Amino acid sequence: MGRDSAQGDIETTCSVITCLQHRVSFFMKRPCVFKEQLLMHEYSIQTSVSGRYLIRSPLHSGSAPLFVGFHGYAQTAEDELTLLCDIPGSELWLCCSIEALHPVYTSKGGFGASWMTSQYRDKRISENVHYVDAVIQQVKELFPVTDRLCFHGFSQGCGMACRAAILGSHSPSRLMMLGGDIPPELSMTMRVEEVHLARGDHDRFYTREQFERDFARSNKVGVPCTGCLFPGDHGANKEYLSMAGDFLAKA
Repeated sequence: MGRDSAQGDIETTCSVITCLQHRVSFFMKRPCVFKEQLLMHEYSIQTSVSGRYLIRSPLHSGSAPLFVGFHGYAQTAEDELTLLCDIPGSELWLCCSIEALHPVYTSKGGFGASWMTSQYRDKRISENVHYVDAVIQQVKELFPVTDRLCFHGFSQGCGMACRAAILGSHSPSRLMMLGGDIPPELSMTMRVEEVHLARGDHDRFYTREQFERDFARSNKVGVPCTGCLFPGDHGANKEYLSMAGDFLAKA
């Protein structure tokens, strides 16, 4: 091979490399152009999702008042029904525990449910209220219940109990909340005749500040609020159940 031929090959190789460099540079810039031209559009569609609820009938026959419970995050309808049934006097009520629509895994690998997250918040609130309305309506059609209605929420279920009470079609005369706050966007109204607000004095999730703020919010709009501070953590114990029973007896 001559020197001129070798030089020509080198120049050709350099030209190819230069061309490839330009093409690589061009394609590296293309995604930016595509990103500006191709816009993502989000759509939503309504679909049917099955929910579940549990019923415990009262000890007596005939009509009974309705006691509806809303469980906490990663809990189940069974958890809340157990809590409702542990409250003294609840045996005189038809107890209904509603399970949230969104399944989650617990930290121990079990199963639970969540009412909502911050994503698509307004839509989930509307869907949940419609769901609870449907459950209560079906319960009233299937079982002999009176007009007396009481809601009970624990932890995350407190927010759902408040929303169902204020935004829903079925207004409870009494609202019981354990270890959870009143949603900030809600305005407490006279649809609820009385509120029972409870907190364990060592509750790390529902603070003393939140408790006092919710107590003041309820009383400010003329809704009587019974504050219940008891020695305990995030959950029910004998002290709470006793005070909850006293409140339920007046409902």
